[in-house]
Amino acid sequence: MDDEVFRALADPSRRQLLDALNAQNGQTLRELCAGLSMARQSVSKHLAVLEAANLVSTVRRGREKHHYLNAEPINAIADRWINRYDRRRAQLFADLKTALEAETMSDNDFVYTTYIKTTPERLWRALTEPEFTTQYWGQHFETDWQPGSDMVWKMGKATMAGPGQTVLEHDPYTRLAYTWHHVTPEWAAEAGIDDALFQRISTEPLSKVAFDLEPVDGQVKLTVTHTGFEPGSTIREMISEGWPALLADLKSFVETTPALVS
Repeated sequence: MDDEVFRALADPSRRQLLDALNAQNGQTLRELCAGLSMARQSVSKHLAVLEAANLVSTVRRGREKHHYLNAEPINAIADRWINRYDRRRAQLFADLKTALEAETMSDNDFVYTTYIKTTPERLWRALTEPEFTTQYWGQHFETDWQPGSDMVWKMGKATMAGPGQTVLEHDPYTRLAYTWHHVTPEWAAEAGIDDALFQRISTEPLSKVAFDLEPVDGQVKLTVTHTGFEPGSTIREMISEGWPALLADLKSFVETTPALVS
């Protein structure tokens, strides 16, 4: 995968597309073509290369496909390879990593894609079963996972529940979606959040997170889409750092836990 990332970044036109998405994320093919002096066919071809390298994630809404920057490959390179070298020589990649993770989406959506060496069934268990979520996430959910059912979040001594905190979609081994939890004083205390930060995030509306699972060449392509944030959302800023770290933990957990390894 590293070779694909480097090849994708080597082309100036593809870097220009990444710059365009960095300036305004979530663009459609039509929007990208309108803002760049490239033929539609060329843009489509370059986007396909970027998507194959996992530098771009796509989310379909109705008839249109929206394109988002994806920081996961850059994170992987930084964690597994670049850290062996002097930081000054790695600055180019650090800057690109920062740009990819920046909050530049016009609608505040957060989209992140990673590949996990497992099956959809095993990954689904890791996302839904308490015995697993507690190990890598530090919390679990009490629910029957049926759409419309309430979700009770349990993290340490904190219990989180409230109106609208429900399962939204449940398509086993393919798609799972639910509302992001009510922020409570108990949760804030358990998470080590101070009073000032709690006051800011406790007034924000519930958001929505969706997990899409797609088997690809012996792996599962997992795309996490977190939406519904207001402009300037503090929670949006928090999850932009939290999700990459959590998904890295999930990947490591699923690929090394005997109960989830074939």
